[in-house]
Order: sequence, then C-alpha cells, then structure tokens
Amino acid sequence: MISFLVLYGTGEGQTGSVAARIANVLDKRGHDATTIDVDDRPAAFDLGEFDAALVGASIHAGKHQSSVLEFVRSNRAKLNAMPTAFFQVSLSSATEEGRAQAAGYFEEFATETEWHPDRVGFFGGALRYSEYGFLKRLLMKQIAKRTISEMPEADASGDVEFTDWAEVEAFAGDVAAFVEGRLGVTPPVSGDEAELE
Repeated sequence: MISFLVLYGTGEGQTGSVAARIANVLDKRGHDATTIDVDDRPAAFDLGEFDAALVGASIHAGKHQSSVLEFVRSNRAKLNAMPTAFFQVSLSSATEEGRAQAAGYFEEFATETEWHPDRVGFFGGALRYSEYGFLKRLLMKQIAKRTISEMPEADASGDVEFTDWAEVEAFAGDVAAFVEGRLGVTPPVSGDEAELE
C-alpha cells in the first residue's frame, strides 16, 4: 500500500471536489490517500510521511493560489525527490481552444517553483454563480460568454460545472500506476477486482 498526499488550493470548492475524487480512486485501488486543503494543514504536517504527492490548484485571474505556490517552493527538494503529480482546475481547460492557455499557466507555475512533477492533469472548473456577489456574477457571465461556446446545463442554483469526471478518474489511475511502477509496488486487489476473478 502506498501513502498518497492529495494537497490542493481552491477558490469556490471545485478543486477540492477534484482532489476528493482523485483520493477516492486511489483508495479504491487499495492505497491510503490523505486529502488536505493547503490552507488547513496541521501544524505538525510532514511531507516526508508520504510516499507520493499530488498537488492541485485552481486558476483565478490567471494565477494559482499563492498558498500552493508557497507550499511547492518551500517543499521543492522533497517533491522533486518523490513521485509527484500536479493537477490544475480552470475554465481555460473546459475548451479545446483554452487548453494552450491552461498549459501556459502550468509552465509559468513550474518555472516559478522549479518543481517538475511526473504527471500533469488539466481539468475544467465550475462557475459557482450562487457564491458570487452581484458584480462578480456579471463579470463571470461575460467571461463565460466570450470564452465558452457550449455551456453545460446549470444546476438548480444556476451553477455550471465543466469538470470531466471520467478524465479525472483516468488521471488518478494513471498516476497510481506510475507510482506503483516507480516504487515497485503491486497494487492490492480490491474487493471489486476479487469478485471478477
């Protein structure tokens, strides 16, 4: 069993939801995944207690959370010495046209932090209109209209989600397989897999 840290920064909560889904996939694979909001780390937090780490951040006004940048900078040596992955949640990743912009945000992040994760995932975010004030709601509606040609259905609150959950789960599975290979760990057989045998 591998101990995974899934640490993230979030604005309105979508990156936290992505982190939880990643951790769920890792747990189902038989590993131990700990999910932590970077702003809620315990005082006694020690990255060295984990075998592998996934770090996630969302994009707001073209920037990642400063607390995620600070965490990666101050733990760069440990992160570069262990199997790692980075995942980014943004509206840019919701469209094919925006993917290049999303990749540019990551390149800037990697240059700034000097961290080189083994795997990188880009996922569409969400528009949490129900959590925005009047001006932000207007601004975000204008941005969405300009950048996203096909809007998914809104939920009852008017919020719109762009995250492709199958893509998130595939990313988590790929990261798990990579880390298992790198650490020479055979994945434990879960109950679901045992029933298939």
